[in-house]
Amino acid sequence: FGSSCFVAHLRGSTARAETLNSRCLAPMADLVEVSPVGLSKSVPMDTPFSTFGNGRFLILCASGRQDRGLLPDKVGGADQSSRGTHECGHADKVRSRVAQAGFPTLMDLTEGPYLSLAMFLDSRDLCNTDVACRPLRDLNRAQGGPWCMLGWRTFYGLELDGDSVFEPSVEGRMLGMPCSRKQARVDWKGRYARFLAQVAVFAAPFGSADITDVRQPDEIAYLQCRLRTDLLAMVPNSSVYLEIEVHANPDNVSLAVVDFEDGGCSSVTFSPDTGAVIRERKVCESPRKVHGSYIQPLPTITPDQGFEGSLGLLLRGGHIAFYRRHAARRKPDMDNEFEDPSPWESTGFVTDLSWAEGKRLTPCLAFRNEGRYRVSAVSVVSQPPLAPQRTAMAYDEASWSSLNWDADQELEDL
Repeated sequence: FGSSCFVAHLRGSTARAETLNSRCLAPMADLVEVSPVGLSKSVPMDTPFSTFGNGRFLILCASGRQDRGLLPDKVGGADQSSRGTHECGHADKVRSRVAQAGFPTLMDLTEGPYLSLAMFLDSRDLCNTDVACRPLRDLNRAQGGPWCMLGWRTFYGLELDGDSVFEPSVEGRMLGMPCSRKQARVDWKGRYARFLAQVAVFAAPFGSADITDVRQPDEIAYLQCRLRTDLLAMVPNSSVYLEIEVHANPDNVSLAVVDFEDGGCSSVTFSPDTGAVIRERKVCESPRKVHGSYIQPLPTITPDQGFEGSLGLLLRGGHIAFYRRHAARRKPDMDNEFEDPSPWESTGFVTDLSWAEGKRLTPCLAFRNEGRYRVSAVSVVSQPPLAPQRTAMAYDEASWSSLNWDADQELEDL
């Protein structure tokens, strides 16, 4: 009962509690009895728990064997009914028994249940816990605590420009490197917020998650995050999925990933309007020569019109897949009625990483011409909208068509 009650008040559901060992909170049964105080049947289950009695339950549980005076006599306010008065009286008895007997609490247990329970909480739930209880807030922010582990799961395989991966000590342990003592002093909630705000931001000169003005042809907009292929390879089934929204496109925009960060000169690009994937490698800077090839796993959908909708890039298991979903369009001869958005499509896995040098890949957008675009980096997460399959023809070199570019040859043609 104890563990299911605790998780139900955190998440509004006992589904996850069924997977926990209910015996871990057995010594705290008397404390759990306090949790309904101040709650009424009219309170919706999705109300943040820190607002009502279960927030005070957390304060009580986290207070160790210190003073339990944090639980007020009238938890539900001055307008409580006789039922509320009776429950408050019961709370007084429980508080007295706790103070006299010194029952073990969440904070008293060296390997207590809280850290296990907190692994089921998302960022919103952890914020509510921080508001409800100061000791749990400090525990949440500690090295190896809930915010640290949530960030590690959310941003694993990502490196922020000018920084590092989210949890450098984990990277060090995996790569056999010594870890810094400074990690113990990191505010992991603050670091989580910083990564959340920065991983989906384009680097200078844009400096924002939104691009509205492209001032020169062949402009490249690089994201501030890097994909760490070495770390992703160490954890089976780990992946990174990037999604871009194209709201206005006067000409042409493509989604690409490049290996320039570690001294490479290659790229893989997805053209959403043609459905083609292009591999390119610069073989000479001056005169500029590029060797490339392409394959078309998806059909052309917007002839003579710039693509507008959603784009996605997935890196998993050392292979890359792209996604697209065309935005809703106006129905013919009907200005105020729109068709439904098209379903998600995927190229499937179309290439491995044999073309890339180093361990860092940079996602970017390529704009063919200048103009007033409206493009947003939506999210960088771990799971795509649909699971891709391996596109067999993409791993047969005979299926790729040559696409070489020579600056001298282009000048002769002109």
